[in-house]
Amino acid sequence: MNDDANQLSALIHLLDEPDDKTFQLIREQIFVFGEQAVPPLEQAWENSFDQLVQSRIEGIIHKIQQDGFRHQVVDWMKFGSSDLLKGFLLVSMIHYPELNAEEIVVKIEQMKMDAWLELNDNLTALENVKVLNHILFDMHKFEGNRINLYAPTNQYINTLLETRKGNPLTLGILYIVLAQRLKIPVFGVNLPQHFILAYTSELRQPQGTPGEVLFYVNPFNKGAVFTRREIDLFIRQMQLKPEPSFFTPCSNIDIILRLINNMILTYTQLGNPERIDELNAILVMMKEAFDNEE
Repeated sequence: MNDDANQLSALIHLLDEPDDKTFQLIREQIFVFGEQAVPPLEQAWENSFDQLVQSRIEGIIHKIQQDGFRHQVVDWMKFGSSDLLKGFLLVSMIHYPELNAEEIVVKIEQMKMDAWLELNDNLTALENVKVLNHILFDMHKFEGNRINLYAPTNQYINTLLETRKGNPLTLGILYIVLAQRLKIPVFGVNLPQHFILAYTSELRQPQGTPGEVLFYVNPFNKGAVFTRREIDLFIRQMQLKPEPSFFTPCSNIDIILRLINNMILTYTQLGNPERIDELNAILVMMKEAFDNEE
């Protein structure tokens, strides 16, 4: 056992410290080891019969995992935001640290294969959407959760796939991920109070932006197709000032930021300040990373 391992082991053995201030110092020293501290902490939890020690270990592991996921979300934003599914997975892991990402990817790939079998190069844009809608809403039975739009189960990729119910944003993310894996040019549109999708003329132009919007898709209404006129009507009904962003594709970073804000709203309604603090910490880190890039 090397010096670091010896030091970590010694700190873990001190977790029964009765003095709270001393315990906080021990806790902070364990945090320095980061994720390498998790396996020995888990072993210590299994070997302990002290409820206080087990509770303290659970809290330390949770904090280490949350810090790790927060940094991964920021790294995704800075280096790999083209993979929307990865962003969705990372945010979901904040609440479900044991989430099996490989199992999620396998499920997505199965849906992709189901759609691929019905697609061909001769289909029009509307026919492509008809196939996607059939796979998601008829074959796999996904639907909007109209009873409880902000239910926690709507917000995470694993629970979305388990319950087959989601809100406009999470159903939209699933739709985008599936479409883009099939080389179908579907992107998110950050319309206030209702997330929608845009079907564009190209998957990506050379400069990295989507092509011209051909029509829009409502993932919350089983993939119903509509035009810009419906968005204009919605904006007037909501008494909003029209903005270009209401009609054009947004970035994957915008989508994940909206997802985190939705989660904050959910936990505000549920009265869960701990979850709110965790999510706000991610927003702060993402904003700092964005500001440093400018």
